[in-house]
Amino acid sequence: MASELRDIKLAESGHRKIEWVKRNCDLLRTLEEEFTQTQPFAGKKICLSVHLEAKTAYLCKVLKAGGAEMFVTGSNPLSTQDDVVAALVDDGLEVHAWYNATPEEYESHIRNTLKNGPHIIIDDGSDLVNMVHAEMPELIPNIIGGCEETTTGIIRLEAMDKAGVLKFPMVKVNNAACKHFFDNRYGTGQSVWDGINRTTNLIVAGKTAVIAGYGWCGKGTAMRAKGLGAKVIVTEIDPIKAIEAVMDGFEVMPMKEAARLGDFFVTVTGCNKVIDEEDFAVMKDGAILCNAGHFDCEIDMAGLRKMAVESREMRNNIMGYKLPTGQWICVLGEGRLVNLACGDGHPAEIMDMSFAIQALSAKYLVEHGSELKEKLIDVPYEVDRDVAERKLKFLGKELDVLTPEQERYLNSYSG
Repeated sequence: MASELRDIKLAESGHRKIEWVKRNCDLLRTLEEEFTQTQPFAGKKICLSVHLEAKTAYLCKVLKAGGAEMFVTGSNPLSTQDDVVAALVDDGLEVHAWYNATPEEYESHIRNTLKNGPHIIIDDGSDLVNMVHAEMPELIPNIIGGCEETTTGIIRLEAMDKAGVLKFPMVKVNNAACKHFFDNRYGTGQSVWDGINRTTNLIVAGKTAVIAGYGWCGKGTAMRAKGLGAKVIVTEIDPIKAIEAVMDGFEVMPMKEAARLGDFFVTVTGCNKVIDEEDFAVMKDGAILCNAGHFDCEIDMAGLRKMAVESREMRNNIMGYKLPTGQWICVLGEGRLVNLACGDGHPAEIMDMSFAIQALSAKYLVEHGSELKEKLIDVPYEVDRDVAERKLKFLGKELDVLTPEQERYLNSYSG
């Protein structure tokens, strides 16, 4: 099937972006060299749906270098970069994606990607996996397995597995230490505030930032808000995470209370209607709302539009909604992922680790997929450690090594 894209003439700009990523992704560059020699994906078709920007594009090229036939789409209409799509098509990959696709176009792009009949799926939010099970079950016998990038996607997969409907193994890439410790915490923390700052051009210092959710993404977002000088409030449903937020120095309260106090609001939960009509009604005039969870349902946009007596674009990627009480509520990136809808996503060096985990997990599936009995698979420890050791070497750091005496001591039950 022919690729679907906006304009192939944008390829030169996309190539430059991908080349910059390659320069700053030591792990992926090493894997590209190894895969070129070993061809672990020879004869295999990989369907990939991840936020389609330069770092993802380089992952696609690394997998292609390993012999894979690549079929690519985006996992969010507002994160797709048309010049990057053009560059991939120019390099001979089949891509179905463009920026700001309608819901119908977005679904069609996923469907057309899957029609190629994948052996391996690489997913971000479980859209490919869901469509296979819901609409294209005839593809299932050919699928070895897949990899899931996000917390939200794993939640969906766990629900499918619990219901007994998940039909092939999925590796929980998000749960790997080298993914969530760094990507979710440091990557999300930096890229969220990059998206907010470049879009609003407003100061953060001295203002109140409300972070909904204190998982790894919420931890990173709160930490960076504190570093920028904000007073930070965390909202949580988990008492353990709430205690952790308190001991990290943050205020903790329900959203109904925090809504009155916040200047910036960031949702990072994976749940819907985290900020709803009751919250909008009591917010300050000019409150800035954005989402860093996977789907655009954490801020109740339908409820906000229903309440609003007027709406207008306040600035590129900022939509203002005037409430009957007179205050304006400002939403960034239509409530979609602020770090991608309003920025370039996570830093390249961070995604280097996450995408190395993806690539090596896909290789693991090719080598061991027929042996796997469970449908939800943890990233093997040896893959996690391999990525960490490689990354540490590129950072110019070294580890201590246990002596034989120390190993005997640690493996003994006697003193």
